[in-house]
Amino acid sequence: AADVVVRVGRPSDEETGMLRSGAILIGTLGTLANPELARRLAETGVTAISMDSIPRITRAQSMDTLSSQATVGGYKAVLIAAERLPKFMPLLTTAAGTVRPARGIVMGAGVAGLMAIGTARRLGAVVEATDVRPVVKEQVESLGGIFIEVEMTDEEKANAETSGGYAREMSDDYKRRQAELIAERVKEADFVITTALIPGRPAPKLVTDAMVASMKPGSVIVDMAAEMGGNVEGTEAGKEVVKHGVTIIGLTNLPATMPGSATAMYAKNMQTLLKHLIKDGAITLDFTDEITRGATITHGGKVVNEATAKALGIEPSDPAPAAPAAPAAKSGGAA
Repeated sequence: AADVVVRVGRPSDEETGMLRSGAILIGTLGTLANPELARRLAETGVTAISMDSIPRITRAQSMDTLSSQATVGGYKAVLIAAERLPKFMPLLTTAAGTVRPARGIVMGAGVAGLMAIGTARRLGAVVEATDVRPVVKEQVESLGGIFIEVEMTDEEKANAETSGGYAREMSDDYKRRQAELIAERVKEADFVITTALIPGRPAPKLVTDAMVASMKPGSVIVDMAAEMGGNVEGTEAGKEVVKHGVTIIGLTNLPATMPGSATAMYAKNMQTLLKHLIKDGAITLDFTDEITRGATITHGGKVVNEATAKALGIEPSDPAPAAPAAPAAKSGGAA
């Protein structure tokens, strides 16, 4: 009977059925990948606000759970790779001789990728990185990484990212050029971290089975896109497998492996969003506000989020004007 339910991930069918009409559900709902959840929530009369749909604008950065959790994931992915590698990460000069540093490739230079680059460099590895967005080259190099540049046309450069800063899916011709360049680098890599995701779409395949086979025995791949199908041929979501002598790790919830930091960051994101929504002691949904409008998935029995509605093959409905939705003092919670 709670007016407001705050949670981490999306609810199960059973939990969705427990929500009353008029209740507010806030969490990382993933409705682009699971649009039927939005339909069920709308039919139940629930106002659903999804943390992963908050627009990527400056004033919303402190609410951005995708970035905070990707930070945790990128860091932990490198630690997992380092633990599985049969060699040191850094260059060592010892009485027993010189140990050459591990070489790594990070695919995707968003928040997770940049964190992975920085972490691997701090551990002493030589790190190369690739991304379809040429604008991230400077960020990669500022962390000590080497940017792998794929030759691009002016049109490809202009269309490489969305207005929200996310990578777009590129043409088949670009993918071919990218694959040829990456294949040469992968042969020499001791570890590969893949982070490439496209909102609402299956993860792009960046590492083929032939590339995996070309890697040195004992090499490690951590596929951070495993939950969305993986960037690597051979990734199995939630599993660690060995193919061609290469360990492929497809963990689907890396932030959960660092619950202390992940929880603290998520809680701060949620607190900031609630402060934004609460006016005079009640949650007020002002749909003229870019953050509220972008994050609200369902309201008034209808799907109001444009991207989610498109995934369902329907037209988004216009939400009602600003009005108090629920008294903050009566909020309930669920993990």
